[in-house]
Amino acid sequence: MSLDPSPHAPSDFDFMFGDWTVRHQRLRSILSGSDEWYEFDGLSSTSSILGGYGNLEDNLLNQPDGQFRAVALRSYTAVADGGTGADGGQWSIWWLDGRNPTSLDTPVRGAFRDGIGTFFAEDVLNGRPIRVRFVWDSTLDEPTWEQAFSSDDGERWETNWKMQFTAA
Repeated sequence: MSLDPSPHAPSDFDFMFGDWTVRHQRLRSILSGSDEWYEFDGLSSTSSILGGYGNLEDNLLNQPDGQFRAVALRSYTAVADGGTGADGGQWSIWWLDGRNPTSLDTPVRGAFRDGIGTFFAEDVLNGRPIRVRFVWDSTLDEPTWEQAFSSDDGERWETNWKMQFTAA
């Protein structure tokens, strides 16, 4: 059963609804000065939840060392304290990796401006504090997503994962 979205629901992620083939590029070694990338394919399907104030992205990733599943869970807060969206609201995005299905990643939070969504979080990688940045570009015929980390409080960013989505 599909429930109709609220007429006031945000439309920022509507470009992702449906089924996609995904071309992934991942940096082989993170925050080590590496410039060696590897590539793999995947599938993705996104649907609306929470009356349009959220969405769920189901992923199948075909990495060189094996397949795994993951989910991106997104929810929108219409009026957030310090929000960055056009209405003052913001999105929160969690990642659930099927290889460790008991733990959600630290959520990134942010908003879209002119079709570009930028999201940030404070996290820890290998015992070291980092900043995380996601950038969604919905202005292209084939949307893209990038993840970057910074170990110097955002002075320099290292992109470590890129995805290009093609409608299936």
